[in-house]
Amino acid sequence: MSAPRPDATDPGPVELHARNVTFDWTGTPLHWIPGHPVASNFISVLNLLLPEGERWFVATYNEALPLVADDELAATMRGFIGQEAMHAEAHDHVLWEFLDSNGIDPRPFQQQMEWIFRKLVGPMDGGTPEARRKHLIERLWLIAALEHYTAILGDFALNSTWFDIGADPRMADLFTWHGAEEVEHRAVAHDVAVYFGDSYLRRGRAMLLVLPMLLSLIHRGYRYVMINDPTVSHNWFARRREYRRGVRAGVLPRMTDVVLASFSYFRPGFHPDEIGSTAQAVAYLASSPAARNAD
Repeated sequence: MSAPRPDATDPGPVELHARNVTFDWTGTPLHWIPGHPVASNFISVLNLLLPEGERWFVATYNEALPLVADDELAATMRGFIGQEAMHAEAHDHVLWEFLDSNGIDPRPFQQQMEWIFRKLVGPMDGGTPEARRKHLIERLWLIAALEHYTAILGDFALNSTWFDIGADPRMADLFTWHGAEEVEHRAVAHDVAVYFGDSYLRRGRAMLLVLPMLLSLIHRGYRYVMINDPTVSHNWFARRREYRRGVRAGVLPRMTDVVLASFSYFRPGFHPDEIGSTAQAVAYLASSPAARNAD
């Protein structure tokens, strides 16, 4: 099954809702993209990063939701919260039922993620109501900046060649389902941050913080998985060569393109709706085995 390609049919605004997906990871190989062990490991790194990050999204939005007077925005936020909570749960299962069972112990890396998202960028303890609200707004803009990249990666997932080259259908569906929902709700975090504090300075500052943090975490996670993969022994040059081969095959995003996409975020009139295709995302969600079984 290939992900549907973009078309000109725009379904317009869609109502966000969580899809209660489940996956059976029995028998899924560590190198789930045939012939591409490095690409498999690189994409699998997201399973280490996503659960704690998305729990942080949910906790921050639950903190912000009572302060929203716009009923339509509040309803959209509740849909976003439901989807992100489901993402965290789905990837959390991968940690223990896939990575751990394949010899990659996620515990040391998970402890680092817990510290980052629960302590470093967690809610403010104490302080005045004004200071706590300011801190909340800064976190909402950090989430908006992160969602810029999840939308870009979601669009990549929808247009990857995973299904075409015979990748494990469950893992390919996990990431493509997740990517489709990221494209589906790509504007929510931006719209929420604007509602609480529309500021070009805040937007730019958040991106300048998020980009190096995200690249660092991806690099650390990738290095951690490669070091602990008992079946692959590639030096740095071999890993670079294999990564470029994965890009050419359409199973990996070109990271320079992801980084260069940051510049669009700084354009004053930018809006996340410019990324990806809602029609393509909705079409995949209608055909995704996991999403169909959840309905």
